[in-house]
Amino acid sequence: MDDPAEQPHRRRGQRRRAAISALVRAVLVVAGLVTVYYVLPLDGRGTTGDSVLLACGLLLVVVVFWWQVRAIVTSSHPRLKAIEALAATLALFLLLFAGAYFLLEHTTPGSFSEPLTKTDSLYFTLTTFTTVGYGDIAARSQTGRVLTMIQMTGGLLLVGVAARILAGAVQAGLRRQGREPSDDFPTRRKD
Repeated sequence: MDDPAEQPHRRRGQRRRAAISALVRAVLVVAGLVTVYYVLPLDGRGTTGDSVLLACGLLLVVVVFWWQVRAIVTSSHPRLKAIEALAATLALFLLLFAGAYFLLEHTTPGSFSEPLTKTDSLYFTLTTFTTVGYGDIAARSQTGRVLTMIQMTGGLLLVGVAARILAGAVQAGLRRQGREPSDDFPTRRKD
């Protein structure tokens, strides 16, 4: 029979292993997506094909996000699953726009203030998403500016709305298990 005094220690160990597993999975998913981005042969197909590809990619981001939300609600560790979901969704979103910028520059040269490699495209995407905007790369064409505005709007939605949806999914997952949000992180009582 298990020693009741060891149960809290065992649970902490299980939570620690679950946290490490979630972190490793998130890193592997992001690394896999970045690898696919760099290995994928992105060649200019023309603006119509690129627009369809972007629309399908955005739809894929939404589908992956909703699939992850469902997984959070049924997960035994909803908070950890939410971190994985955010990493996967965010990476997919950013890499999708990096690919779109790369394709735009190669189908319509001069769309940006300098020619873009895949790394330059990812750099521009990240500086736009983080609102740092160093100004060294800028969209010059109308299509480039519209695409950048779509990314900005999508980024705001991802940060605001998606974060709220993920938080709600975590709460639903915890309620499904009969736990309160503070159950994962025990605190000392103040008397």
